[in-house]
Amino acid sequence: MDRRTFMSSSAMTAAALFLKWRGAAAHAAKGAPGPIVETTAGKIRGLVVDRVHAFKGVPYGASTSGTRRFLPPANVQPWTGVRDTMAIGPRSPLVDSVLVPEWTSLNLREPMGEDCLNLNLWTPSAAKGGRRPVMVWLHGGGYSTGSPNMSPYDGANLARKHDVVVVGLTHRLNVFGFAYLAELGGERFADASNAGMKDIILGLEWIRDNIAGFGGDPNSVTIFGQSGGAGKVSTLLGMPAAQGLFHRAIAQSGSAVTSLPAGAATESAAAFMSRLGLKGNQVEELQALPMPQLLEALAPRAGPSTGRGRGAPVSGQAAVAGRGRGPGGGGFNAAPVVDGKSLPHNVFDPSATTISQSVPLLIGSTETEVTWNVNTDYTPPADDAALRERVKRALRIADDGRADQIVATYRRGRPKATPLDLALIIETDASPFRSGTDTEAERKAALGKAPVYMYRFQWYSPVGGGRLRAMHCMDIPFVFANVDASTPVVGAGADRYALADRMSAAWAAFARTGNPNTKLLPKWEPFTAEKRSTMIFNTDCRAVNDPYREERLAVASAQAPRRSN
Repeated sequence: MDRRTFMSSSAMTAAALFLKWRGAAAHAAKGAPGPIVETTAGKIRGLVVDRVHAFKGVPYGASTSGTRRFLPPANVQPWTGVRDTMAIGPRSPLVDSVLVPEWTSLNLREPMGEDCLNLNLWTPSAAKGGRRPVMVWLHGGGYSTGSPNMSPYDGANLARKHDVVVVGLTHRLNVFGFAYLAELGGERFADASNAGMKDIILGLEWIRDNIAGFGGDPNSVTIFGQSGGAGKVSTLLGMPAAQGLFHRAIAQSGSAVTSLPAGAATESAAAFMSRLGLKGNQVEELQALPMPQLLEALAPRAGPSTGRGRGAPVSGQAAVAGRGRGPGGGGFNAAPVVDGKSLPHNVFDPSATTISQSVPLLIGSTETEVTWNVNTDYTPPADDAALRERVKRALRIADDGRADQIVATYRRGRPKATPLDLALIIETDASPFRSGTDTEAERKAALGKAPVYMYRFQWYSPVGGGRLRAMHCMDIPFVFANVDASTPVVGAGADRYALADRMSAAWAAFARTGNPNTKLLPKWEPFTAEKRSTMIFNTDCRAVNDPYREERLAVASAQAPRRSN
């Protein structure tokens, strides 16, 4: 697609999506006007819907366009009068990419723009004096796509059922939020690093300064996120400017054991600029380009297929959190950068950071993370030889005998699993989704300063004949108690409600005390590298020490030579 076609197509698509979004926003805005709340920037008024006060599109930072593009965020300009905050605000500029079809209807695809530093807030009572825990959601999509406005992310049910305040933050993504220009742009761009993460920190500062007016406790803030959002949570644990702004952390299906080295980030930024015909020292020219031109350069180029089973991250909802290209990245490596200042070191390598050592962590993954991708290979292996080949590809090994031993280990532990189930679980266990969360849990627990709680989500969705299984993102509707709003993904079975009650209650309990135990679950012990206590979430929830130990050790042994390089 040439530039003119892309720009014309983008404009028409944006117009159509805006009309669709405007209708959806009008529908979502039903409710009664709520009380006026005073913030540090001015007065706002939201809506009361089914006993929950909702404030949407609340600005927490100034526009990041023009001379503020790529630079640290600035405080929002104060206003006079009362500002209505009853509809979601713009998302960050991004390139929408192919979703797993079942998730498509759950993505509002709201308009995008560089004036995107806004938040959504749900509270049972918009009045001072409350001491409710605050849960701050960081959305997935790697560091390239996504927004806090997917239907499963709505915080009303979580706030209503568990008496908490829920906040969803919008922040800059892809090149707008993660272009590392400190080594290319001279003194003016010396702080052009990790802008998207700095946006989140500014949002947390807004919460610190304002949340008491919404019944929340600024001294009881939990950051939680999934996939790329879990990577953001993990990164914040190692950012000095974020310390004291949150007190507990939850990472779902994502990690940030290591982040991008400054040298690699500089190369990525220079390569992106070259696609726009700019040299590395022309950062001011990059800052002045129209937003659609940058999005055009981010759009993925046509290329060969990545193959079966372990395709490139193409879902706008999910991406491997951590290093590497996110969906819609067009080759730009969007990730937090170890710049020596805002992020001094890798957060969990070679050991866990000590600057957040007193922050409890809840972390885990789903059984078949890899089924999030439209390139997932759902073809049942025809025979043992076909299954062996999939295992060899997943583990990057050439030894037939070793692959057969690993399959035999999994079959012993899962006698009812089909060959396709075995393939998908092994592929998940070989992925960063599992190894990253395991590594973070191990290294955080080794500090011995705050508890770590590990979980595994094993509930299989019935949608599409069970094709999605316990896919990446499948736990989100249960955490938010939004299973009825997520039927395209979780179906309509009655068993959804009990699991949603258990998971949302555990997450809220952790936000309240740093301990996820509730009367709805068996005793959930903290994780240690020795016992590896894990809560299994399924129709029947159970607490297990070191579940699937033999499988874990077999995969680790097969991957050891590669990991040591």
